[in-house]
Amino acid sequence: MHHEALDPVLIARWQFGITTVYHFWIVPLTIGLGPILAYFQIRWHRTGDARFYRAVKFWGKLYLINFIMGVATGIVQEFQFGLSWSQYSRFVGNIFGAPLAMEALLAFFLESTFLGLWIFGWGRLPKALHTATLCIAVAGSIISAYFIIVANSWMQHPVGVVLEHGQPVMTDIWAVLGNNTAIWSFLHTLLGSMMVGGMFLLGISWYQLWQRRKDGIDTVGPDKRVVVGEDPAIPGRDAADHRVWLGSLRVGAWVALVAFVFVFLTGDQQGKLMFVQQPMKMAAAEAACDTTTDFSVLSFGAWDAESCHTVHDVITVPGVLSFLANGNFDTPVKGVNQLIPIYEQKYGTTAPDGSAINYVPLMPVTYWGFRVMITLGGISAFAALVALWITRKGTVPQSKGLMRLALVGILAPLAANSAGWVFTEMGRQPFVVAPNPTGNDKIFLLTQVANSPNVTAGELIFSISSLGGLYLVLMIIEVWLLTKYTRGGVASAIPELGKEPDDTDSSGTPSPDDVLAFAY
Repeated sequence: MHHEALDPVLIARWQFGITTVYHFWIVPLTIGLGPILAYFQIRWHRTGDARFYRAVKFWGKLYLINFIMGVATGIVQEFQFGLSWSQYSRFVGNIFGAPLAMEALLAFFLESTFLGLWIFGWGRLPKALHTATLCIAVAGSIISAYFIIVANSWMQHPVGVVLEHGQPVMTDIWAVLGNNTAIWSFLHTLLGSMMVGGMFLLGISWYQLWQRRKDGIDTVGPDKRVVVGEDPAIPGRDAADHRVWLGSLRVGAWVALVAFVFVFLTGDQQGKLMFVQQPMKMAAAEAACDTTTDFSVLSFGAWDAESCHTVHDVITVPGVLSFLANGNFDTPVKGVNQLIPIYEQKYGTTAPDGSAINYVPLMPVTYWGFRVMITLGGISAFAALVALWITRKGTVPQSKGLMRLALVGILAPLAANSAGWVFTEMGRQPFVVAPNPTGNDKIFLLTQVANSPNVTAGELIFSISSLGGLYLVLMIIEVWLLTKYTRGGVASAIPELGKEPDDTDSSGTPSPDDVLAFAY
């Protein structure tokens, strides 16, 4: 086996990458589905309309399955800091202690406690209070995301600290919490998660409406409008069921569409910050080997990280790179070859362990990651727009191919989110804590010296194999549960379907089936 394959730093990076990407498949769905779920419950509380009761029960079941898996997979992340990345933990410990403690104490406990009250509050709490528990839990998940992004953004742009004896020490908690990198990253992540939640509703609701068409419950009249039917033999397959799925589909499509507009706007702001804070990341993302104003739509080549000279532009748009960086079309942007000597002069050519420093990230990853993120986000928005047009007369076509496309479409914003984070993290290399060129640029840490020096490659291989196997099992369980309850429709979430919903103060004890008790 090649020596590089046994490099502990490389294996530790693969482990953290695999576990983090898997965890982040779950997180955007939790964050994006939560506000939609709260909207349905608020509407039910205000109107008493049974379709909103059914919607909150069904989507709540899927939300809880995903939430539990998010907790299970998220715990591993912080353990890895101490196990595989002790030098990194020592370096960032004075800063990360505050936001991570806030995430655990203020956000996660808030989220978990009120989610538990929501789960077991059906029929036990007054409607208004029960609705408030869900809203607080959802707010907790969003606050939790902010504190995590604050920690990550400090690695991208260190602020609010001074260097004492080679160690960064936090002097201004408000600078850390108000980091402009964190604010725009949080907004971008939140809106990207809303796209995931919206497309999740769209895909599953399309499947349910298609199933009603397939079973002959709903038909289409001469005016091409839906004729809603009922099947007394199947619980829940009535007119209210149709309204649940059509309403959920259109809510999901609008959420995805509107979120994309703001994803684009917040992404533009992030890009402008990156050109200032991490110019090499954005130059590599654009395959801008030399100073230019042009944006590369498509480039090919056996990209050489040292000189970047083998990249050949196929399609470029003049001036767009300057606009992304500076808001105008004529200010040149430094390329990779011009930035390398600047980085070497500021930060040196060798690491503390004596190894050479390569300041150019893996260009194929940054270049294509950036484009995959944008392309899949655009495809999701276009799909949402098409879905709104197709369903304007109350149902979906009988095409099985379109139904499968709608279900696969759930993966598009998930993949876009993953590509965005891979670009963000890989583009920061070779730094695990990138220097701040507008502040104290002496505060930085190289990835190649951030690992735990006494942890061997063999131990890390065992660790990555164990976690990989565990995460595979968890993935199979989650997909199986989501598929099972999706196929079962509303009836799978409301076994007592047919009875009038009751969520008022009551001295009676509701049926165990009336709460989402399986979650705990």
